[in-house]
Amino acid sequence: MSTLALKGPYWVTVRQYRRTLWLAVAAVAASLTVIGGLRIWDAQTPDPLRADGTWFPADDRASALLRWALEYTGGGMLLLPLLVGAFVAGPLIAREFESGTYTISLTQSVSPATWLRAKLLTSTTAALLTALALTGVFRIGWSGLPGTWYLKWDPAPYAALGIVLFAHLLAAVAVGALIGLLIRRTLVAMAATGVAMGVVLLVLGAFRWSFLPVKTATGPIGSALRVPVDGLMTDTGLLTASGARFDQSVCWDQVNRTPGLDGVEGDGTKLFDRCLAEHGATSQYIDYHPSSHFWPTQLIESGILLALAALAAYAAFRVLRARLP
Repeated sequence: MSTLALKGPYWVTVRQYRRTLWLAVAAVAASLTVIGGLRIWDAQTPDPLRADGTWFPADDRASALLRWALEYTGGGMLLLPLLVGAFVAGPLIAREFESGTYTISLTQSVSPATWLRAKLLTSTTAALLTALALTGVFRIGWSGLPGTWYLKWDPAPYAALGIVLFAHLLAAVAVGALIGLLIRRTLVAMAATGVAMGVVLLVLGAFRWSFLPVKTATGPIGSALRVPVDGLMTDTGLLTASGARFDQSVCWDQVNRTPGLDGVEGDGTKLFDRCLAEHGATSQYIDYHPSSHFWPTQLIESGILLALAALAAYAAFRVLRARLP
């Protein structure tokens, strides 16, 4: 057992922040208790769908509460990188320099690089284990909800059901360490890291579905075009005979500008159809990502985050070496 025990700066880091670690354990335990209890309750609730496909009244409060709990759990997991990055930048790194307590560690035959490595490895391990436990809890609840196949594309389930959350955490630890070393003021470093990781989340969220080319389904105007099961629709509209995409808002505006017409019913519908014919709109399209794009997108986004983490960690050790040779 002694060989498995933490030693040196690793033991010191765990002792310093044991309350934070216990708080993470308590958060996981509370999530498991709530979601696990709701999952059991939901499993004991009669299925409101008869064998013939019709519905009958049933007490669906368990399912509704389970969905609500999963929404909050997924939202918390989505914000976890911001919290981890802010903690690493502030209490873990910047406060050590702000108060001067880092000098105590450096007088114990511990090099600056070893001191920083211990901080980063300890925080990374704790963050990844917490995320792994929360992912397991989320999946316990998710597996009990029917009709959730299309929700996995939403930001919270996308992070909670895949591997990208772990890459976000690695990037948050590295970016937090770099900002903490640069700023060396606890609150300012926490705020700066929160903003930096928030920008990363927003940028990746905005461009996530542009990593892979979409597939397109076409058909005559008025036909029932459907996205394949478990797919994500990204755009829909009209096509001209030449295959060019036509912005149908042009025709909507023409109808709305015509005096005496209320909406597109009656003569408004005829005017709208005539406008489409004048512009040569002959078919419609749907752009979508098939289910097979889910994991490649996760891998591409994770690769970007791992590259960011590697660059930030390298920069952090360079800054440390320059200031504490």
